[in-house]
Amino acid sequence: MVDVQQSQKPAITLWTGTNLLIFLTLSLGAFAIIFESFSQRLTGSDSIMTLPLVISAIACGGLGFVVVPLLQKLKTGQIIQEDGPQTHLKKAGTPTMGGVFFIPIAVFIAAIWSHWNSQVIAASALTLAYFAIGWFDDWQVLRRKSNKGISPRMKLILQILGGSAFCIWAFWTQPTSITTVGLPGGVFVPLGLVFWLLAGFVLVAESNSTNITDGVDGLAGGTCAIALLGLGAAIAPNYPELTVFCACLSGGCLGFVLHNRNPAKVFMGDTGSLALGGALAAVGILSQNMWALFLVSGIFFIESLSVIAQVSYYKATKGPDGKGKRLLKMAPIHHHIELSGWSETQIIGAFYAIALGLALLALLMTSYQ
Repeated sequence: MVDVQQSQKPAITLWTGTNLLIFLTLSLGAFAIIFESFSQRLTGSDSIMTLPLVISAIACGGLGFVVVPLLQKLKTGQIIQEDGPQTHLKKAGTPTMGGVFFIPIAVFIAAIWSHWNSQVIAASALTLAYFAIGWFDDWQVLRRKSNKGISPRMKLILQILGGSAFCIWAFWTQPTSITTVGLPGGVFVPLGLVFWLLAGFVLVAESNSTNITDGVDGLAGGTCAIALLGLGAAIAPNYPELTVFCACLSGGCLGFVLHNRNPAKVFMGDTGSLALGGALAAVGILSQNMWALFLVSGIFFIESLSVIAQVSYYKATKGPDGKGKRLLKMAPIHHHIELSGWSETQIIGAFYAIALGLALLALLMTSYQ
């Protein structure tokens, strides 16, 4: 008789970190190539998306093979929160600060490729400013050997200062039309001075939203790569240099995910997540396309909203004992889904698919402005 138990093979699942990396790579490549093929037929323009994406991905991914072992030797292991999902405790000691090997390189490639365009330089400066804030926060975490870096108040102040400097530069150097925001259906709304308050809020909110999303291997890197490419495509007809910037940052994220895919060998930390949010916001502001920015950032928005809802509900239901009820099992929402029985890779796959849908929606809706 055949031993049925011995003859059974382990179930093969599509939900693996490597397969998701392949899916992300093919999705970004197909998106860029298809978009460019149509764009070049209409305008005859050179490659502003595919080549920057590929070159940046190769450069950042290759550099990771040198930097990740170095981060391990420097003992930059991540401190894992004890009140987080228990399955994450095994990740303790995984190097953080991964943003150091892909943010600066991607920004540098973008600056060269765009011939040092002033808008790209400004977006790069803002990105690097938020990169520095994130690095300082990560360094404090490692120095104190706790999951608390600089205080939330100090981080917010630094973000506001960096965002204010960016807005002041834009106010003095960009056309006054920058304060007019485009909406679907060809509607343009002049906001005047209110625009700058909105711009400052968007810079801080976007960077914190991408930071909140960075909680599962490959999640923030992959969704940011898709969001950046989607935003770049949406603004390409009028802002080709900023599209190059988006493509380079997207490629940098892809190169990072090579090392961050599940199980992650490195985390991006605040060093990477704050910078990516700042980059997205800077492009949305300079391109006068807050609507496209909002669409491609849909996942980051929901992640932030889940945290706000969790905290608000807890405070609203707080009883005499000082304890309240929880709306979600854990915030942000990707942890709630994980505690509901989904694996990390299932969450990542679903979020990648949603991000792609949002990127396509942003491109479709902006094409009718």
